[in-house]
Amino acid sequence: MYNWIIIGGGIHGCTIAAFLLKSGRADAGDIRIIDPNDGPLSNWKRNTERIGMEYLRSPSVHHIDIHPFSLQKAANPQDSRAFYGYYKRPLLSFFNEHSDEVLKQAGMDEAWMQGRVKNVTKGREWWEVFTEDGQTARGKNIVIAISLNDQPVIPQWAEELQSRGSRLIHHIFSPSLPGFEKMNTPIAVIGGGITAAHTCIKLCRIYPGKVTLLKRHPFRVHDFDSNPGWLGPKYMDGFLRLNDYQERRKAIQGARHRGSITSELNAKISRLVRDGSLKIVDGEAASAVSESSGIRLNLKDGSTVNFGAVLLATGFHPAMPEQEWLKTLIRQQNLQCANCGYPIVKPTLEWCPHLYVSGPLAELEIGPVSRNISGARKAAERIVFNKM
Repeated sequence: MYNWIIIGGGIHGCTIAAFLLKSGRADAGDIRIIDPNDGPLSNWKRNTERIGMEYLRSPSVHHIDIHPFSLQKAANPQDSRAFYGYYKRPLLSFFNEHSDEVLKQAGMDEAWMQGRVKNVTKGREWWEVFTEDGQTARGKNIVIAISLNDQPVIPQWAEELQSRGSRLIHHIFSPSLPGFEKMNTPIAVIGGGITAAHTCIKLCRIYPGKVTLLKRHPFRVHDFDSNPGWLGPKYMDGFLRLNDYQERRKAIQGARHRGSITSELNAKISRLVRDGSLKIVDGEAASAVSESSGIRLNLKDGSTVNFGAVLLATGFHPAMPEQEWLKTLIRQQNLQCANCGYPIVKPTLEWCPHLYVSGPLAELEIGPVSRNISGARKAAERIVFNKM
């Protein structure tokens, strides 16, 4: 039997595992990390590489290692590209190399178990996790560290087009997305946030002058996706005094700068528009028609635009994850949830004895930063050290 089973091997699951292992609270033989991918951070690496992210939005103190300045200490002083700007935002490739080294030091290979969770049950003194391919793992403590990546936002007009067999429209994070080099042009990117901006910048290197960004709102420029005051007591003290979880949900929604981009990306996008590499159309698609040459988008203002391919950078549904095993677990263990469907947990992020949450599932306790790398660190501190 393991001491800890972590469901999810992304940023959150790996951060919690690193804290457990590097603090000495557990060794690799005490932990099992269950994830559908063949290695840690697979979705993170695939998605950030796909959109061409160069620098993280997070500052240098937000990473998966236990020591806050670990990433800065690992940098070569001679490498001027390791960090960008006032907040020392790390180069993605450097961040990934550092993460790999942290996981290697912690012995993560020994703890990894590839599989997709099918069921979770409670015994007298343990939890048991069953995977779709027949594997099982039994543990004293469980951490559910899943993301919302299985819930992409697909507009209705796009769903209708896909249901009719169109292969020219994809969500940017879809597993079936073909390589950018194989796409028909011109290409439309739908969205106005940071993912859309990164995607356009990458596409313009490949197809200058053949990329259009279709967005329904002006650019919202913010350094971070919520005010840094949410990282500490400035805003969190008041948040945690809210006993009504509907009010906490409203506070989270109001705090997040959804669909925003950094000033650096805004400047890059502006340069691409000026040199003719990128076109921006302010509008929203109402419907779409598949034609022999591609896709015709009918906009709500009555105009039409034609493209060879359409990429949806429309984010993920913020609703509670819909996995059947999680629904069953909530029902069987009578786990407490707020009206929004999300867990009501203790300050230690315990949903019930020996069952913990991180990532989106912890946001009614961690607040607006819960889904971010900073939220992963805060969750790890609470779960591993009971640090509030």
